[in-house]
This record gives sequence, C-alpha cells and structure tokens, in this order.
Amino acid sequence: MEIGDTKSESFELIEKLNEIGIALSAEKNTPKLLEMILQGAKTILNADAGTLYLASEDKKYLQFEIIMNDSLGTLMGAKQGDPIPFPPLPLYDELGNPNNTMVAAHAALYKKTINIPDAYIAEGFDFAGTRAFDTKTGYRSQSFLTLPMLNHENELIGVLQLINAKSPHSNEIVEFSVISQRIAESLASQAAIALTNNKLVSQFRGLFESFINLMSEAIDKKSPYNGAHCRRVPTLTMMIADAACKANYGIFKDFIMDEEERYELKIAGLLHDCGKVTTPVHVIDKATKLETIFDRIHLVNTRFEVLKRDAEISFLNQKIAAIESGNLSIVSDLEAALQQKLAQYSSDQQFLRICNIGGEFMSEEYKERLQLITKYRWIDPQGVETNFLTENEVYNLNIARGTLTDEERKIINDHIVVTIEMLEQLPYPRNLRRVPEYAGGHHERMDGKGYPKGLTRDQMSLPARMMGIADIFEALSAKDRPYKKGKTLTECLQILGKMKLGNHIDPDLFDLFVSEKVYLRYANEYLDPEQIDEVDENEIPGYTPISPKVKTSV
Repeated sequence: MEIGDTKSESFELIEKLNEIGIALSAEKNTPKLLEMILQGAKTILNADAGTLYLASEDKKYLQFEIIMNDSLGTLMGAKQGDPIPFPPLPLYDELGNPNNTMVAAHAALYKKTINIPDAYIAEGFDFAGTRAFDTKTGYRSQSFLTLPMLNHENELIGVLQLINAKSPHSNEIVEFSVISQRIAESLASQAAIALTNNKLVSQFRGLFESFINLMSEAIDKKSPYNGAHCRRVPTLTMMIADAACKANYGIFKDFIMDEEERYELKIAGLLHDCGKVTTPVHVIDKATKLETIFDRIHLVNTRFEVLKRDAEISFLNQKIAAIESGNLSIVSDLEAALQQKLAQYSSDQQFLRICNIGGEFMSEEYKERLQLITKYRWIDPQGVETNFLTENEVYNLNIARGTLTDEERKIINDHIVVTIEMLEQLPYPRNLRRVPEYAGGHHERMDGKGYPKGLTRDQMSLPARMMGIADIFEALSAKDRPYKKGKTLTECLQILGKMKLGNHIDPDLFDLFVSEKVYLRYANEYLDPEQIDEVDENEIPGYTPISPKVKTSV
C-alpha cells in the first residue's frame, strides 16, 4: 500500500512539509540545517534511511554529508554522528564522461528525480555497492527516491536520497508514491534555497569581514601599533562579554548574548577605530613631544653642542688674552667656569631628553627649569643670534601629559567622529544595526564628560560600556607603542580603579573585570611575562569584590 493514497494523508504530508519548510528558513547553522533536511524528509515520507550529498564547488563530485539508518541505528556525518568513511562520489570519469550508472550521480547530472521501487531488480543503475553493504550489515535496501536539490537559479546544490519507504499501517517496506515524490521534490527545492541562503549569508559575512580586515591592514600600514590595537580590543571585549553572560548576579543576572549578538559586538570591536585611517601618521605615532616627521630633539642636541663649542672658543680666547697680558692667575678660574658651564649644558641637555619622552605628569618644577633654558641664545648656521628653542618647541616640551599637544589630541579624538560617520553610512542588516553605537561609544564616560556625544551611563548599552574598558586596558598594557612601555597589571588596574572612582568607566563592569580575572586571561595571552605581576586586588582603588554568596545565590 502506498503512502498518501487518501486525501487526508496528502493533507497531512503537506502540513508536515509546511512545518519543516518554516523551520528550514529560520535555521542559520549549516550543519544543523543539513541534519534537519534529511531528518525532515525521512519523517514526512516515513523513510527508514537516507543520505544527503552536497555538490562540490566545481560540480564534479557529490560529497557525503549525512547518512541515517533507523533500523541499523546509524548516524554519520551529523554534528553528533560518526565520521563518514566513504570518498566523494564522482560525477564524471577520468575521461570526462558522465557517471550515469550511479543513481545519485545520475539525478545530479540530469537534475531529475529517480524513483526506484526495488534496487535489486532495477535496470540501468549499478547497485553493487548497495548489495555489498546489505550483505555486510544484514540490511535489505529496497525502495529508493533520489532527488536533486536545485536552487532558484536551477543550480545543483546537492542530492537528497531516501531509502525504504514504510507503510504507515503495516510498517512494511513499500515504494515511494507519486504524492510522496511530489512532496519530497518540494522539500528538496526548499532545502536547496535554504542552503543557498545560508551560503549567501556566509559569503556576505566573509566579504564584510574581508572589508574589515582590509581596513585594519590600512591602519596597520600607517601605524602597526594601532593596527594591533584594532585586533586586540575586540578580543578583550568578547572576554568581558563572556564573563558578563556567565555572571548570574547584579546587573548581569538577565544579561545574555546569542550567537548573532556576539558577532555584532565582535564586528563593532574590529571597527571601533576605523576612523583612524584618516588620522595623520605623525600624530598617531608621535613617540616624543618634539617628534614631527623626525624627532627634533636631535636639532636641540646639535644646538647644545654649538653652545659647548662656543663656550670652549670663548674660554680659549680669554686664556690667550690672559697669557698675553701676563695675567696667568685667572686661567684656573676660567677653566673652572668653563667646566661648570659645560656641565650645566650637559645637564640641561639630558633634562630636555627626559622632558621630550613624555609621561604621566609634567611638574611645575620641570616647567620652571624649562623656562630657564629658553633664555639661552645661540648662533644659528646663518650666523644670526637667536632663541635657543623655538616657540613651537617650547609649546611641545611643556605638554603636561603624554606627547600630544591639545591640537594634536583633538585630531586624535576626532577619529571617533569619523568612525561614527563612516559606520553610519553602511546599510547594515538587522543583526548588525547596533555596530555604530557599540563602536562609537568607547570614549564616552559614565558621567557624560566623554566624547563625542557626551553620553551618560544610562544612555549607553552594556556592550558599548564593555568596549570602553577594553579600549583603555589594551592601551595601558600595550607593549608595542612607540611613546611608552606597556604597564604591569597592577599599574593598569590602579589606573582603571581611579577611573572607576572618577565615574569614567562602568563600576559594575570594572568589578566584574577584576573579580572574574578577565584581566589575567587577557594578560596570559597578550602581555609579556614581566608585565604579569602579582596583583593585590585589595589594593585596587575603588574595587568592590563580589561576594561568593552573591555569585552562588541565584
């Protein structure tokens, strides 16, 4: 008795087909989708076994993807299944002739369904392998329904093969009915379109990520330091996100991120500094206060050598005059004055080298000494007496923190405005619509004093606040910046703790960052051993440890 002989059975098959079709269109995971296709087809047609093949890119082979056999309890190739030991099925022989004897290859080559009531008496196809399998396993392969899976462009995606239709009344093996074949063909078409859509999504992701990598490479070409930063920040951001998802307490109690949301945050992390592609290199990589195209401290050093030379020439002229006048008693005083002056010049020269490096703070004492040095005069190469330091050099050497002037820092800060402008122009799919928000918020502060929008904590999403901590910690700990050494873990956490107290970073995320040892997991992967010191968490400013009771109370 054939499956689906009655109208009610036909209606039931169509209902099942609709249910599976809806499920297929919603599934984004390709391995799981493949399993759903074969299992769904077996269920609708009440088949005992089946195989799903996918066509190779060059359409010369059929690759075994999943094999199921209920009677033998066999599951191969699915996520939980055993490996498939069979080689790909060739569609052509070595001379390029079509493989017409294998039923799956024939269905693929001619894009036609093949319905065989009994493989043992079928003509025109080679079932020797099937018989050998049956002999080895004690199975009896009988009815076969082999369907090409064709997408909307009639392109071959794969082959769906069902074996041994079972009567819904007696459970005996019967042939696949015409109605069953029509239903299976509809399912095969839906499956092909679902697989094509998944492939297109995957290709879109690949293209999008290639664009992002291209952007990172462009920044890397300008500045290898910032290129590495663009790759490390998303890694640390995802570590914080993982910890937040696992931390079932406080503001994280109901916080979860599915695969799509994690991908969205990762993409935002990769793009968070894309605006730096427009930032001048001499600003991005300004290693010292006097650096432009080159470090002007070398010009200053040359001037000091000129001062020393002129001092020695003056001394020699005075010494000659003293000798000629017979006033030899002042020579020793002249020599002492010379040595004192040379020592002062050398000391001032070393002092300016230190000022040029940049640091956390330029003290008032340093600024006063710098003003004394500006009073020096020297003879330039044109023979003109002029100021020892130019106004621009004095301005740069007076930088209180770091190596950037206010104007240069504004140029750096403007990168986030450019980042947002660039990202907001892209036509994102629904699952990436928050990329500009996440990427554009890592310089905002919890108190609204950040930039570029002056957002407060309540106006920012949790993922955007995560990226803010990741960006700062990476910058503090980075060991490859030209203008500073990478700080130790203790130094980084001390600074971050003060930022928490200053309402700069999210307090709950900072406590999570410390209590869940996110900083240590990142350090073990990216920092040098000498940076990974023993952290006394009790000494971190503003840190509030998470009680074990709080962690386990939910």
